[in-house]
Amino acid sequence: MHAFDVLGDPVRRRILELLADGETSAGEITAVVRREFGISQPGVSQHLRVLRENGFARVRAEGARRLYAVEPAPLQDVDRWLERFRGTWDRHLDALATELARGEKERRGRGAPSQDHPPEEEP
Repeated sequence: MHAFDVLGDPVRRRILELLADGETSAGEITAVVRREFGISQPGVSQHLRVLRENGFARVRAEGARRLYAVEPAPLQDVDRWLERFRGTWDRHLDALATELARGEKERRGRGAPSQDHPPEEEP
């Protein structure tokens, strides 16, 4: 399965978000995913299996618990693929920053308070 096929599913993306904070038990993952998506425990297990089999997650046993964690390699591959598009994003973000700065300068020129420095309250 291609990385974007794996990441194309909102449930699997949510699971990876949960795992981004560190190792998480299958039970914790299942509780969140069931609450947010309304799918069954076997359905959550299926998504975890897809992530494992495609290298996005690893699992280790701790007694009866199964702890899942992110495997960074596939995400680094996706990041490298996206690199070619960052130049476009960076130009747009730089232009936005310029427009925001211009608007802030115009507001200050009209005597409007800066967002960084709200008006002082009188005693």
